[in-house]
Amino acid sequence: MLIHIALLLTLIETLALSAVLMNWARQVQGARLLVIFLLGVAAWIVGNELPNWAGIETAPVAMLLLSSLPLTSAAFLHFCVIFCEVAIRPGWMRLAYAVAALATVQSLVWWPGEFKHFPPFTGVEWVVVPNIHGWISSIAWVMLAAGGMLALAVGWWHASSQRRRQIAAVAVSCGWGLMAMSGYLFAALDIPVYPWQVLAAPAYPVILVYGILRYRVFVANVWARRALASALLILLCVMVVPLTVLLPMDSRWLNAVVVAATCVALSGPVWRIAAKLVYPGGVPSAADLRQWRGQLSQGASMETLADSAAQMASQRMELNVCVQLQRGTQVLATAGAQAHAPTMWCATSGSHAGAEWQTILTGFDEASPGQRHWVELFGAMLADAATQVELAELAQQREREHQLQARLAELGSLAATVAHDVRNPLNIISMAVAMSPAETRQEVNAQIGRISRLTEDLLDYAKPWQIQPMPTDIAARMQSLARHVPGIELGAVLAQPVQALVDPVRFDQAVSNLLSNAKAAAGQRRIHVDVESSPQQLLVHVCDDGPGIPADLREQIFQPFASRSPGGTGLGLAIVARIMAAHGGTVELSTRAPWQTCFTLRFPQTATL
Repeated sequence: MLIHIALLLTLIETLALSAVLMNWARQVQGARLLVIFLLGVAAWIVGNELPNWAGIETAPVAMLLLSSLPLTSAAFLHFCVIFCEVAIRPGWMRLAYAVAALATVQSLVWWPGEFKHFPPFTGVEWVVVPNIHGWISSIAWVMLAAGGMLALAVGWWHASSQRRRQIAAVAVSCGWGLMAMSGYLFAALDIPVYPWQVLAAPAYPVILVYGILRYRVFVANVWARRALASALLILLCVMVVPLTVLLPMDSRWLNAVVVAATCVALSGPVWRIAAKLVYPGGVPSAADLRQWRGQLSQGASMETLADSAAQMASQRMELNVCVQLQRGTQVLATAGAQAHAPTMWCATSGSHAGAEWQTILTGFDEASPGQRHWVELFGAMLADAATQVELAELAQQREREHQLQARLAELGSLAATVAHDVRNPLNIISMAVAMSPAETRQEVNAQIGRISRLTEDLLDYAKPWQIQPMPTDIAARMQSLARHVPGIELGAVLAQPVQALVDPVRFDQAVSNLLSNAKAAAGQRRIHVDVESSPQQLLVHVCDDGPGIPADLREQIFQPFASRSPGGTGLGLAIVARIMAAHGGTVELSTRAPWQTCFTLRFPQTATL
């Protein structure tokens, strides 16, 4: 009786698992072959049990089902080859299916055995005993099954450590199934032993689910946990049924109450065990979530947040996890094509401020369901942390802008006073040297001009001004500026119109300042100007092969009065930085071989037409 219950439970579990896997067939390579294998196992169970369920007159139907066993083994071999990505010639698989088909046809023409009474199988009325044709068919399906196990072994040998655990889990589950079904070999060999291992058959689908879900061979979700928990509860209830004979009275109602009470009492632990099987390592607790949120909230910038998140994820996953935090939808588009190394891509759904942050995972295909479940939760918390860091950075930026405007207002007031107070003395000095020698007048006028330029730049830098963007041909503006600075080399792109939305006056001012610096630095050497245009940004390069920027000046090159030119005012590059900030862009000191110095004006996407 116990064998019948065990096989019936195994049949139900196998059919349920087949339905679940068939639902996921489009998402998993080789899933349909595994479904065929499981349906073959179900056919084998029905073939052995049908005469016991419906009478010996159903033996011909049972023999038809048992004859399909070689095809089941061929599907198993094919699944193992695909799952392990074993490189074999297609002809070998055709040969395997041909052998299975021949063995099946032979069993259909000549019955592979007959149903007999075998007394050692207590409680089992009919047991199939193979004849010579049955042994031939058995040899065929055993060889095909052995080929599948060999494919698993080859795949395990060539696979990575994580992949090896996946293959080993599937191999163990298949080995368990073979061990459970081998009990019927006692009847075939006339060994008078009760097939106790058949009672372990209900655990086979459970172990197969564990082997599949434990290392994410297939998609895992809440339904997998429910199915596994239900299977475990049914198995425990079946084990409790024989113990009801110990009750003081024989009552079906009392037996049912005891079984139901046992099921209720064990439901909690079973659900926790199922969660650990489907999600190894356990589901993150509320304390874990608080700890992660606290650690992520310590990130003061996107760089520190990315480093902290990468360290936390790598420690938890026990492998090197990369974390990328960037703004823009193009990051998410790039993430879809890069799925090799485990990477968490956290980016915004748009390039505008306040766009929602989201995380895309790539390279986690071989992660276990527990790891995948954890990293998905962690990715959501990382997106929230990135939002908070962005808000903090925006607040800091607004505060810096407020302080800058306050300093500029104070500087503007001071510059206006200085300019007014300096002009009169300069006029007096200029008139006082009118009768001086030519060399003296030339030197004084040069210094007066320098002071005048300083006051003008100081007033221009300090005053509040706004840009007026309009459609502008950048190439035409650059060609016009180049005519005033002889010897400039224009890039090939500037031979054609390059349209952009900029303030032409401020654009000319920024480029003129850069050209003046390049000319002063290069002397008789070369100056090169070029443009790069793309859907994301517009780049304007002004390069020279002068002596380069000293290392101690690179950090404050765009700050006021940080001049590298003996005759400069120290405000030229600072004004360029203000012009680019007003356009929503940046200016940076870059490297473009073979030039020693290269300044790049970076206009954002909204600045291009």
